[in-house]
Formats: sequence, structure tokens, C-alpha cells
Amino acid sequence: MTRSHLIALFPRILSRSGSLLVPCLLLCLGLARLPAMPEGLDPVISVTGGLIRGRLLPDGHGSVFKGIPFAQPPVGVLRWREPMPVVAWAGTRDAEASGPPAVQATLGWNDKAASASREDCLYLDVWTPTGPTPGRNPVMVWIHGGANVAGAGGFDPLYDGTSLIGHGVVLVVIEYRLGILGFFAHPDLTRESPHHASGNYGILDQIAALQWVRDNIAGFGGDPGNVTIFGQSAGSIDVLALMASPLSRGLFQRAIGESGALAESMTQTQGEGEEAGVRAAGKLGSPAHGALAFLRSLAPGKLLRAAEGIRPFTTDGWVFPASPTRVWSAGKGHPVPLVIGSNAVEFPAGGSLDDIRHAMRDMFGDLAPKALVLYGLAADERPAAADPIYGDAADQWGSDLFRCPAVIHGEWHSAAGNPVWEYEFDRAIPPRPRVGHSSDLPYVFGNLWATGSQGGDFQRADRDLSTIMQAYWTNFAKTGDPNGPGLPAWPGFDGRERKYLRFTAAAAVTPDQNQRGPFCDLFREVMNRPPAAH
Repeated sequence: MTRSHLIALFPRILSRSGSLLVPCLLLCLGLARLPAMPEGLDPVISVTGGLIRGRLLPDGHGSVFKGIPFAQPPVGVLRWREPMPVVAWAGTRDAEASGPPAVQATLGWNDKAASASREDCLYLDVWTPTGPTPGRNPVMVWIHGGANVAGAGGFDPLYDGTSLIGHGVVLVVIEYRLGILGFFAHPDLTRESPHHASGNYGILDQIAALQWVRDNIAGFGGDPGNVTIFGQSAGSIDVLALMASPLSRGLFQRAIGESGALAESMTQTQGEGEEAGVRAAGKLGSPAHGALAFLRSLAPGKLLRAAEGIRPFTTDGWVFPASPTRVWSAGKGHPVPLVIGSNAVEFPAGGSLDDIRHAMRDMFGDLAPKALVLYGLAADERPAAADPIYGDAADQWGSDLFRCPAVIHGEWHSAAGNPVWEYEFDRAIPPRPRVGHSSDLPYVFGNLWATGSQGGDFQRADRDLSTIMQAYWTNFAKTGDPNGPGLPAWPGFDGRERKYLRFTAAAAVTPDQNQRGPFCDLFREVMNRPPAAH
């Protein structure tokens, strides 16, 4: 039976038995597997800087090139400078191992990345299903999460691209500067800069990586005119920020944000950033004169002691002429198709119920009484019973801080005339009792392993769901629309019906609408108010 016959039968199969849905989907989608690469030597190609040698993948369906420099090491006098062009090397550079993660403190969840982290971190990995050919596959560029202070790209095995590229895309996984090394502003840095700007170095790294993709990806079989940026948590926030920067215009054509949205509190003015930088320098014992020479002489680990209070985005007049959140609320983000969503539970809010009440009063102001009733936290009430999907009040509040801003970003983008698709991911990694932040990542990358940061006892239903999610994500990268043959229809999003797709706790796929309606209505009212003077 041919693929076209299977697709034609799909509506009848679905109408007769929902239990046949996943096998039919997988059969349809599985036929798209690319043919094995011919046997031969590991591939060598030319990129900016010189020749590199990658590795053929063991399954024979592609190759990987790791640890490719896309800028000079940002060390010494290049610490807190925009990424500088790669210096050419002689001979053929081995591209077998990923570059190190960016410098970061040990936070518990990132211990391995922190121990391997280095200031010399501006590297990327390329996974290609076709090897070095003149093909034109869509390109997906991954931006890792970690609150812009921690995490890793290629160093993290969760982002192994073997499965994802089986859907006919080229995957690029990047590193970028984090924390005080990536987002530090200071008046001396502003004076030194030819753009009279400081801060935003981590975002400039991401832009430099996208420029490298534009200039080099065709040699890996990728289409430089069809690039999707996607990221999770801080990576998702950075995706949305990139959509608000004039420097990234034209470097990507689609965007996916998973579990992260912008907030005005993430942005500081150039003056505020410089003041925070002076305070940080003072903590480190910086002299009044010659601060930069002193700060650049310090070991990276010492700088981490003064990292508190560093915000990720600075309105420097260059990378961000205006606050990214305000660019979005005005409908001025780059006009590219967008997929955006979150998990049913991300993080429970920390602290006591009184702490949560206080946070709600800060967030909602005159709407706080309504919010407290809605979350079951009014002073004269007992906390409401836990919701079977969204958890108790702490779960709901902590997760709505991720979810509702993402919904509203989708509304802003849709109202500006751009295609938007929204989703919610509810599936817990078995045997975990509930979904959590990052639970979606094994499914997106197809790496459902027993061990690792997102390891679990994955079942057939999980593998089926992963295949479906990868099809949606890569269809979007190919066409700007996640829908495709053999998949349940994912309705487009608008601010009126607010339709979205749910990946359910039972590993099913179903459309829904008005995600967390009355809760997100409160966020909507606050976020759509005119901004206060800044």
C-alpha cells in the first residue's frame, strides 16, 4: 500500500476507532525516513575559518560536526565585546567533540555543565541528514535554556540530533555566553563600544551564530533561506527577544518558543544596566579608574560572585532600541510564523501561601482580590482542591507565570497578522507523577532514554507521541505550518477563539480552546495596560 493510499484511508480509520490513530500516524510518518548515506570516509567540508572533519552517524542516515567555532574565543580583551570573526586555522580541524558550555555557577541541576564550563565557549554543532551535499533542507537552530545563567547546548546529550534529523531537517545546536559574562553592562564598556552600547553579549552571540548559519549551512545541505529558531525556557525567551531585535532581521524565517515568554522585568535601560554593573564591580573590588582592565584580569569564577541582579536584556539602542516586551505588545516583532506553548505544570511557586498571595498582589494590583478568589487563596477561604491537570494553587500560580504570558504573546503576534499556533504539553515522564518544566524536551528531540536529566521508563505511547511532536515541529520548519498528512489538525490561533493543541497526559493529541481562560484573562488585562514611564 502506498503512502497516498494510507493518507486517503486516515479519516475513515479515525472515525471507526480512535485506538487506531497512532499506528496509522506512525506508519504514514515513518515512510518519510531518509535513505542511508553511502559508506565512506568521514566528511570534510570548508566553513568560515577553514576545513573541518565531521563524523558519519552510526545509523548511516547522516553526519554530525561538533565544536565548530563561530567566533573568536571571548577571552582577555575580548571579554565583554561583541563576538569577533573567527581566525582561520591551518589544515583540517577535527569536529568530533562539542565545545564546552559557557561559564556558570553550580546550581544543583547543572553540575556536569558547570564543571565542564569555560569562557572559551562560542561553538556550535551541526547535525545533517544528508552530509555535505548541495541539498536544501530546512534548518532548525536550538537555543538551550537555563535562565540565561546556566545550561548547555551540544554538551547536553538530550540535544543529540540523530532522531530529529530523520525528519529531513538540519539541526544546529549553539552555545552562548551566560550570566555576568553574557549580560554585563558598565559605563566603561559603553564608552569603549563603537556602538556606544554594553550588555546583551549573549544575544549578540546568538545573532553571530545565525550569521554563521546564513554563510555556511548550505555546505551541510541546509537552506539558509529557511531557518527556524527554537528554544526552551530561557531559550524560548531569547527566541522572542531575537524577534524584537533589528540585528536579527532576515536571519530566520520561523520561530518556536517552549515554556518561556518575555516580561518587562527582564529588561533594563542602558543607564540601569550600567548602574548595576558599577555595583557588581564594586563587590569585586574594582578600582575607580581602570575598571575594565581589572575586571578582565579576574578569573571567570570570581566574576560569578557578583552576578546577582544582572538582567538579560538592555535597551542599548543597538541590539534593543526598545524593550522587547513593548515591541511585542505593539505588534512589531519580526513577522514570522510562530509556535508557542508551555507545559501544564512548569514549576510550583516557592514559599508559603501567604508568599503567593503577596506575589499576586504585586502582579495584579487592583485585580488582586479577583485573582485570590480565582486561585482559591482569599483570606476567608480554604485553598481549593488540586486540579487534576494543573495541580494545586502553588502549581497553578507558578506555571501560569509561564503559560499566560506565552498565550498573550501569541495574541499580540496574531493580532499583527502573523500565523500563530499554540500548544500545551501535559504528559508526565513515566513514572513521574506529573509533568514539569523540561518534560517536553525528550519528546521534541526523540531522545526517550532511561537515564539523564529527563530520563524515564518510557513506553510505546511515549515513543508514538514523540514521533507526532517531531512531525509537527519539523513540518513547521519546512513550510511555516505544523500541519501535514497523517496528523490531527492543529488549528491556527487567534485572539477571539484562542484555539490550541493539547498533548494530553494520556499521550493523545486533541484540540482545545481558551487555555486557562479566566486565569489568563487577569494576566491579559495587566499585560495589555499602557506601560508605566520607564
